Amino acid sequence: MVFQQQIAVIGAGSWGTALTKLVSDKGIRVRLWGHRRDHVEKIRKEKENSTYLPGVVLSENVEVVADIEEAVKDLNTILMVVPSHVYRQVFEKIVPFLEKNSIIISATKGIENETLLTMTQVMTEVLEKTGKKADFAVLSGPSFAKEVARQTPTAVTVAAHDKEIVRQIQQIFYTERFRVYGSRDVIGLELGGALKNIIAIAAGICDGLGFGTNTRAALITRGLAEITRLGVKMGADPLTFSGLGGLGDLVLTCTGALSRNRTVGLKLGQGKKLAVILDEMEMVAEGVKTTKSAWTLARKQKVEMPILEQVYQVLYRDKSCEDAVHSLLLRDLKEEIYY
Repeated sequence: MVFQQQIAVIGAGSWGTALTKLVSDKGIRVRLWGHRRDHVEKIRKEKENSTYLPGVVLSENVEVVADIEEAVKDLNTILMVVPSHVYRQVFEKIVPFLEKNSIIISATKGIENETLLTMTQVMTEVLEKTGKKADFAVLSGPSFAKEVARQTPTAVTVAAHDKEIVRQIQQIFYTERFRVYGSRDVIGLELGGALKNIIAIAAGICDGLGFGTNTRAALITRGLAEITRLGVKMGADPLTFSGLGGLGDLVLTCTGALSRNRTVGLKLGQGKKLAVILDEMEMVAEGVKTTKSAWTLARKQKVEMPILEQVYQVLYRDKSCEDAVHSLLLRDLKEEIYY
């Protein structure tokens, strides 16, 4: 089926580019926005994003722009794929040009450091100050950009409070190689996507220290319990964390070689300093900033999250990886509680 609609994709990193290719190959026209004019011009010239997703050719249905008004003007479907630490800043620039009945889809996985808000909560707060309205949705699940761009069979979830909006977004993204499930649990899907990156850093640390699959399996299982515990406290459906946006994304990010967050942990476990690791990375590892947000949020919500605590100590208190592992293993013995 060829769709006669057009969407804006805000963020020309690897994930934004992969989703642009996915929908544009269906016949949907896309305006892809990037914040650096030199990067935008390079994509236009090469017909691919050689910086973040090399080898993936973009179709003629893609228009690449550097002006935010040009990107969203006259469009009512906007896909946000910018890092969480600049999400508010970018969205504030979009708001003056929003059409009535706009649908904003967040494909960003993070929690804002200063406010401890998820991305839909950030957008809600921004809009409340302007008097404008829009509907929000979240797209999340186990999906590496490179594999999606290469049409590796993938399944994700989209969540919105309105069932009809869920259905519309499913139709936009669904292909024979990209299956989209629906959900109404917006906060659960957002928290699952954000918090799994922290557990992925821990998994990378364990791999960097030379531990085996026993360790990784235990870490994923107990990490899921922590994520669920916080999610339920904040109003999420616990079953969401057993799905694609919870367990599915967690397993992928903790085990996949393409995981940026696992890579950060891996290098930490091998003895590298965080500042050096981040300097060497071209793309953002959301889990580093999210760890700080989640640590504060867990304390605010009075939720015990021991793995998060130790990742925070490693990243922000310079605790050694070995000592962090010992702190986890030497905790008081308990009954297994799933969340």
